[in-house]
Amino acid sequence: MTKKYEVVIIGGGTGGYVAAIRASQLGLSAAVVEKGKLGGTCLHAGCIPSKALLRSAEVFATTKNAASFGVIAPEVGLDFSKVQARKTEITERLFKGVQHLMKKGKIDVYEGKGRILESRNILVEMNNGEGEVILTPKNIIIATGSRPRTLPGLEADGKYVMTSDEALNMEELPNSIIIVGGGVIGIEWASMLIDFGLEVTVIEFADRIIPTEDIDISKEVQRLMKKKGVKIVTGAKVLPQTLEKGNGVGIKAEHRGEVKTFSADKLLVSVGRLPNIESISLENTTIDVARGFIVTNQHYQTNEANIYAIGDVIGGLQLAHVASHEGIIAVEHIAGKNPSPLDPTLVSKCIYSSPEVASVGLTEDEAKINGYQVKTGKFSFRAIGKALVFGESDGFVKLVVEEGSNKLLGAHMVGPHVTDMITEAGLARVLEATAMDIARTVHSHPTLAEAIGEAALAVDGKAIHA
Repeated sequence: MTKKYEVVIIGGGTGGYVAAIRASQLGLSAAVVEKGKLGGTCLHAGCIPSKALLRSAEVFATTKNAASFGVIAPEVGLDFSKVQARKTEITERLFKGVQHLMKKGKIDVYEGKGRILESRNILVEMNNGEGEVILTPKNIIIATGSRPRTLPGLEADGKYVMTSDEALNMEELPNSIIIVGGGVIGIEWASMLIDFGLEVTVIEFADRIIPTEDIDISKEVQRLMKKKGVKIVTGAKVLPQTLEKGNGVGIKAEHRGEVKTFSADKLLVSVGRLPNIESISLENTTIDVARGFIVTNQHYQTNEANIYAIGDVIGGLQLAHVASHEGIIAVEHIAGKNPSPLDPTLVSKCIYSSPEVASVGLTEDEAKINGYQVKTGKFSFRAIGKALVFGESDGFVKLVVEEGSNKLLGAHMVGPHVTDMITEAGLARVLEATAMDIARTVHSHPTLAEAIGEAALAVDGKAIHA
C-alpha cells in the first residue's frame, strides 16, 4: 500500500501532533507516524504524569499540615496505588482527546515505526503485524523526541537504578532515594519525593542546583529544598564505577577533594535527555547532525529542503511548548506563510517543584554578559496577602531591566503558582514593555500577581509594600 501526503510527521508527540493539526488547518493533507501512543513523552512519560504525581505529593504534604489552617483531620495516609491510578486516568483522558483531534482534522495516524528511504518515501512497519506501508510525502517533519540520558555504569535496571521513565511507573515508594542531577527534572523529583515522605539526597556536578536559572533563584530553591529536608550536595562528581547493589544502592562521589559515600534504597539518574535519531534511517539522507542533534535553519528546515525537524531532536530548549511552536512554524513555512522565527528569550520556562519556579528572558548574569547595563527589582511573597492566605509565602519575583530604556529583559520567580503567573512577564517581553508599563498595569487584590507589579515598582525603589 502506498499513499501520498503533503506532510508526513514522524513522531506523534506534542510537537508532531500539533504540527499535523496546523497542517490540517492550512488545508494540507497530513499523516502522523507514531510507534507508541499519540502524545509522546510529554503526555505519557513526562510533563503530564509527573505533574499528576507532583500534585498528589502536594496534597499529601498540605493535608499533613492541615492543622495550621484550623482543619483537624484524622491521621493522614497515602495509597500510592491510587496515586498511580489517578495519574493513568489523567493521561488516558488526554490521550483520547488527542485521538479525537486527529479524527476532527482528518489526519491519518499510522501506528508503527517510520524510516526514511533513499527515495525520501517513508516506510512504516505497522505495530499490528499487518506488514509495511509506504508513504509518499512532499514534505517530512522529524519529531521523534528524546529519551532520558544515563551515565556509563549507571544504566537503569528498573529495580535499583532508574531514570524518570522507570520512576513514573513505581508500584510502591522506597524509603530513601539518591538523585544524580540537580537540574529541572531532578529538582521536581526531589520535591515530589520529599513531600511523599522519602529521605532524598541530590548530587549535582555544578556548583549550584538548576544552574541554568538566575543565581538568586538557584540559591532560594536550594534553601527551600533544604528547609523541606532534601539533602543537597553540589560540586560533586559521581563515580559510576563505585555503584553497589544489593541491600539498596551505594555510590561514591568526589566532593571538595574527598571521596564520599552515599546510600539509599534506590537511585534516580537525572542528567538530561538524548535525541531519538538512531532508528529513522538518517543515513539515507544528507541531513547534518551536530553533537547528536539534527541541524536546522530558523524555520526548522534541514539541509534537505523538504525535510524539517522539530522538538528535542534539534536540541535547544527541550520543552513541550517549544516543540509545538516549532511544529507550527515548520508547517507554516511549508505552506509559504513566512512565519516569524522563534526567539528563545521569549519562551517561558517552568519547574513544577514545591515551591514552583518560572522564568522568561535573560538572567541578570546573561544580561550583563550580553552588554546590557541592568537594574533589578525584587519583591517577596511574604508581603503578599494571597500568599499568606495560601500558607505559601516563601519566594519572590525578580525583574531584570535595562538601565535607561527600562525595558524588561528577564523575569524570574520562585513561589506559589508562579508557573501560572509567568505568562504576564512573557507577554511583556513580546510587547517590549518597560518596568513602568508593568507597574501601571492594575493588579487585582488580593492576588499572587501583585508581586509582579510590586517588583516592577521596586526596580526604581518605589515598591509600595516593601
